[in-house]
Amino acid sequence: MIIIDGRESSVSTANMASLEEVLTKVIEAEALDTRIITDVFVNNEAFSELYPHQAEDIEAADIHRLELCTVSVEEMASNVVVELPKVIDLMSAGSRKIAELLRRAELAEGLEMLQDLINMNRDFLATVQVLRFRFASQASPQLDRLGDSIGDLLGEIAEVMGNEDWVLVADLLEYEFIPACEGWREVILSLAGDVAAEQVA
Repeated sequence: MIIIDGRESSVSTANMASLEEVLTKVIEAEALDTRIITDVFVNNEAFSELYPHQAEDIEAADIHRLELCTVSVEEMASNVVVELPKVIDLMSAGSRKIAELLRRAELAEGLEMLQDLINMNRDFLATVQVLRFRFASQASPQLDRLGDSIGDLLGEIAEVMGNEDWVLVADLLEYEFIPACEGWREVILSLAGDVAAEQVA
């Protein structure tokens, strides 16, 4: 039995080899390509891949009940834009903490946190770009300018790290990276308006 958002699907797992094949067929048959799958339950147990294509390793014959929970792209986007200001808060607070650690020469912890900050910033920028291309109602020179300035700043930080000038890294984080992060708030507000407008339309 396959359940999608509380409704039983007509798709059968018969003649299918794996969970991955079943999911591919369900997405196609139920036109779920315009929705995002948020949860998968196999035999009443939550499933999420721990490695790519793990669903291939689960035999379809062992699946007695498959339940999928989905949301529309617009609903997911609406949830994401609500979270983005919190990410800005985390990046700003993290930058202050890293700057403090580097100034105290606590390099191991500071550099580990800096790597986490760079990864968080990368994911943030990727999310903003996806939302922009899908929902933005007009060009955003401010978004382009902020993206370029953050990229240049991270390049400068990497160069200074190569010289092991940790005080300058701390200064760049506190006096340039944090203000750049704060500049995203207006862009996120505009994107949130675009997402809301599409939900209404």
